[in-house]
Amino acid sequence: MKTNIGIQQENIAKVVTVLTKVLADEFILYTKTKKAHWNIEGPDFYNKHLFFEQQYKALDEIVDTVAERIRVLGHYAPGTLKEYLTLTHLTEESREKNDSAGYITALLADHESIIIHLRENINRFASEFHDAGTSDYITGLLENHEKMAWMLRAHLN
Repeated sequence: MKTNIGIQQENIAKVVTVLTKVLADEFILYTKTKKAHWNIEGPDFYNKHLFFEQQYKALDEIVDTVAERIRVLGHYAPGTLKEYLTLTHLTEESREKNDSAGYITALLADHESIIIHLRENINRFASEFHDAGTSDYITGLLENHEKMAWMLRAHLN
């Protein structure tokens, strides 16, 4: 059954195209944060282990809400690693060193990249696609990433 929420199907499809990329980015960032949580080493191990846990738990919730937003719009959310790697603009990385500064720097760069991508689409959702709901949702998501980036950045100063 088609979603009838006052947005043209063509616009919903365009919104969902962007949201599937957001979902992929969120899942890749979640995975990278989980990897940092598992593999962190150094004198600050315990504190950073707990810090990364807080971050990946927040990202897990974000992943779920992005997928739910896609479903609200009447489409199916991608859910395979292959799909995510095709859709994301983030990269997987291999690290030689498992130190906190390295992980934090890499994760911060990913959050900032997502922030820029989200910011580029907020007005587009509302004005071009006539989807104020997704525009509002993305604004909240942007704010979450700004706070998470601030927390990461604070560990580097």
